[in-house]
Amino acid sequence: MYTILKGKTKEVTIGIDRPFVMIGEKINPTGRKKLAAALTEGNLDYVRQLAESQVAWGAEVLDINVGVPGIDEIAVVRKVVETIASVTDVPVCLDSANVDVLAAGLALAPGKPLVNSVSGEEKKLMSVLPLVKDRGAAVIGLTMDDNGIPKTAEERVAVAERILERAAKLGIPTEDVIIDPLVLTVGSDSKAAMVTLQTVELLRREFGVNINLGASNVSFGLPERPTVNAAFLTLAIQLGATCSITDPIKLGQTVKAADLLLGRDDNSMCYLRYFRAAEALRAKEAEQAG
Repeated sequence: MYTILKGKTKEVTIGIDRPFVMIGEKINPTGRKKLAAALTEGNLDYVRQLAESQVAWGAEVLDINVGVPGIDEIAVVRKVVETIASVTDVPVCLDSANVDVLAAGLALAPGKPLVNSVSGEEKKLMSVLPLVKDRGAAVIGLTMDDNGIPKTAEERVAVAERILERAAKLGIPTEDVIIDPLVLTVGSDSKAAMVTLQTVELLRREFGVNINLGASNVSFGLPERPTVNAAFLTLAIQLGATCSITDPIKLGQTVKAADLLLGRDDNSMCYLRYFRAAEALRAKEAEQAG
């Protein structure tokens, strides 16, 4: 099953037998004071920089979230979408809990974008799915509902099934619904990652859908977070995850290595190209810093 996203000129195919797709996470002001300030001030130069940098490091889709308290999110998301489309041709992933913000971003996003996200909550199903259908977009479905985040893999799969069924009733094909089994921190629950990994395995077996992860959530509150994130992401890819909203600079090499080891990289060419590009980028950044 393939989910196809489109940017201005670039087409991205997400599928179990395809290389893992990184959705760049950095255009999101949560925990990023510099970006929050730039969005508040209308400084789009920093947004351009983040977009170009993530694509250079291997992001094939860019997540866009402009949720800064006190700003006009609708106006800002329009400017950010236009800015990103002017400097890169990759698809975008519109990320907001506000349906009006999603609609504003979708109206200007080129090609076939991704919506982040809908959940099993009735209010979300009724407001987000019709928007996705009308725009011809794809959507991430979170395995939580009006009762919160289920504790077991089986309960999360049941929520996923509900989302898929409601999408199908509106005419949204299954391949355009990417399920997110939800990643919680192991710092507060040592079994949290295992439940997510079990959910990934069940989703792949029962529905064959594409699966997204917010991988960095797993290490929240822990030291040496990149190590934990890399280990978790590798396990998830092996079990069937096909894309992740993540930091391509910190995890790009891990992703390329996983693809290589799973036989998705003929003659190691993608890994080698990525390694050489990463070396060149590090050298360039070191020169600029010096």
